[in-house]
Amino acid sequence: KNTMQIPSRFAPLLFSALLSAIMVAIVSAFVLIMAQGVHPGLPAQWVRSCLTTWPVEFRSVFVVAPLVRQKVARMTTR
Repeated sequence: KNTMQIPSRFAPLLFSALLSAIMVAIVSAFVLIMAQGVHPGLPAQWVRSCLTTWPVEFRSVFVVAPLVRQKVARMTTR
């Protein structure tokens, strides 16, 4: 078994990192393509956009995700 194992106490941090990275990649690509179209400089611009916005998104997800989970738990039944 060669998979990396991270202690479960880091699960909220890992969740926030992965979700925010995926969302930043998708949304940055969408916004750039909609605003400028596909062009030769797009990949470099997309990477710069992701690198500058990911730290903000990571912190946002880390703070907001637990609040959203609590709200959903109150709004749903088992």
